[in-house]
Amino acid sequence: MAITLRKETPAKAQEVQAWDPFREMQSLLRFDPFREMRPFFNNYPAPEVAFNPAFEVKETKEAFLFKADLPGVKEPDLEVNVTGDRLIISGKREEEKQEQSETLYTWERSYGAFTRSFMLPQGVDLEHARAELKEGVLSLVLPKLPEVQPKKIAVKSEKVKA
Repeated sequence: MAITLRKETPAKAQEVQAWDPFREMQSLLRFDPFREMRPFFNNYPAPEVAFNPAFEVKETKEAFLFKADLPGVKEPDLEVNVTGDRLIISGKREEEKQEQSETLYTWERSYGAFTRSFMLPQGVDLEHARAELKEGVLSLVLPKLPEVQPKKIAVKSEKVKA
């Protein structure tokens, strides 16, 4: 009986350590098994791809930060609302007009309306919230109320007499 030992290279070991289940789930959700077959079905219209912008949400000691890639979305077409503990961001990106004389070889950009909602924790200071749309990136800062920001408590110890 022969036993073969497989030795992994350091590069492969790094790939295993760098696996991110959330990134894997995003790629699975974007997977379209029929995309490659569309050229064979010219008589059928391609399904409309909805515009679904990517968001980044993070928390600091002072605030909650939201960033979204919104290329082509104009400020009047964007709404940011808070209802109760729910942040709702909605907008639309208009489709570009196509001339009859143009030849279209591929159509991969998406257009249309979108709505995203996020649950907010208690302690968000909505009076001082600010939003900015600059160069196609929405930046939204929701500061925390002072009473919910972390505070350091000094620890005192008693000296033991010997």
